[in-house]
Amino acid sequence: MKKSDSLSKQELEEGALFAPNFNEKGLVSAIAIDAKTNEVLMLAHMSRQAIDLTLKTGKVHYFSRSRNKIWLKGETSGEIQKLLEIRVDCDQDALLLLVEQQGSGAACHTGRKSCFFRSVEVRGGETCLKITGGEPLFDPKDVY
Repeated sequence: MKKSDSLSKQELEEGALFAPNFNEKGLVSAIAIDAKTNEVLMLAHMSRQAIDLTLKTGKVHYFSRSRNKIWLKGETSGEIQKLLEIRVDCDQDALLLLVEQQGSGAACHTGRKSCFFRSVEVRGGETCLKITGGEPLFDPKDVY
């Protein structure tokens, strides 16, 4: 993995070298999608170490900003994400992870398949959230 600042704009955007453009905290955004359905499962962040561990093990690791540490997705819940492919956007500051969601199939800590289970709508001048995703696949109280 190269450092993004060691590459020209042309190399970064069109070249063959993987050089994630980490932010000032050493993180890059990563969107996980279900490889079979293309459903967006979650958005998280990855550090260089998280990417290395993911590539080495085939299991997705993220960097928890709230806990300030690397975390193997599903290490507590059993909802492991098996990595099938990593894609990178044009300027390498975002990753797209195609995964096979294991366990009960829930990527969200609420027990739902996707973290994106609510939509924003305006009702009577109020901005509200409406649940659009399915019911939880497991009870978080039993897991965490």
